[in-house]
Amino acid sequence: MKKQEMVKRNIELSAEFSRYLFDHPEVQASVPNDAELVLLPDEDPELKQFNLKMGGVMEKDGEKVVFVRIGSLRPRQCSRIKNAEFCIPA
Repeated sequence: MKKQEMVKRNIELSAEFSRYLFDHPEVQASVPNDAELVLLPDEDPELKQFNLKMGGVMEKDGEKVVFVRIGSLRPRQCSRIKNAEFCIPA
């Protein structure tokens, strides 16, 4: 699979994980501030392998890495935002 597709899937998974952290702040407190999180989704074996390889490279480069196994995702839902207004400074 192309790197660009993997990046797109990682962005989507990262957004979901960010929502998870908002709902479970205690999890975030247990992760070292200087660590890179590498998400390993069980439901996407290709992305999981890609991320494992990427995490291994980061570890070899001396970075602190925390691997996060993502068991499953709930069905996609729409945003709960009803209205959004953008105020762009001049």
